[in-house]
Amino acid sequence: MLLEINGLVKRYKNITAVDGISFSIEEGICFGLLGQNGAGKTTTVEMLEDIITPTRGTILFKGRERDRNFREKIGIQFQHTELLSFLTVDDTLRTFGRFYKNSLPMEEVRRLCMLEAIGKQMNDRISGGQKQRLLLGLALINDPDLLFLDEPSTGLDPLARQHMWKIIRGVKAQGKSIVLTTHYMEEAQTLCDDIIIMDQGRIIAQGSPETLMAQHCKDDGEPRNLETVFLNLTGRHLRA
Repeated sequence: MLLEINGLVKRYKNITAVDGISFSIEEGICFGLLGQNGAGKTTTVEMLEDIITPTRGTILFKGRERDRNFREKIGIQFQHTELLSFLTVDDTLRTFGRFYKNSLPMEEVRRLCMLEAIGKQMNDRISGGQKQRLLLGLALINDPDLLFLDEPSTGLDPLARQHMWKIIRGVKAQGKSIVLTTHYMEEAQTLCDDIIIMDQGRIIAQGSPETLMAQHCKDDGEPRNLETVFLNLTGRHLRA
């Protein structure tokens, strides 16, 4: 098991953001966290990334407590990251690669993230979809075992979103594990092998997309998708 989470709690004064959740993530899968803003998914991910400390609970990485080298073994693509405008795409990849002892060859990252054609372009001249692909490349530059993707296709047009999905599938095909947070139900349904749905700091459902749809979609003609699952569980649309 790659990650084992048991009894995870995060409190901020009188607010409980995450309320005693437990789950596990297998190696080599895409694991999705779904929930409205304020559901606790961002706080959960930040605890998994070792950015914030849990109030209570345990997180094991490959059966052991995380050590000081844990962050060398993960990659994080943040939703909002500012790039240096005076650098090219290739310069940016090269600079980030120097931060790590064991980085992937720049040529491999460029190929995997579909960046070959824009390597000489300045960062402030690339499109939104190209920027997201570059940010994904930066998250992969240290050859991580575990990749965290925060809303990777938010704001992208349909074609750019399809490109991003293709890249994510390619990353998973290399045996890497992915933790994905997204508001797009089609994205989760397409990419994720296992999903947890969070509401008010708790897990209200977990399973594969097919399992969740079989359990929570009615046979009365309603759409059979994850949006319907979320609506039936919470009475609300995910993006409401």
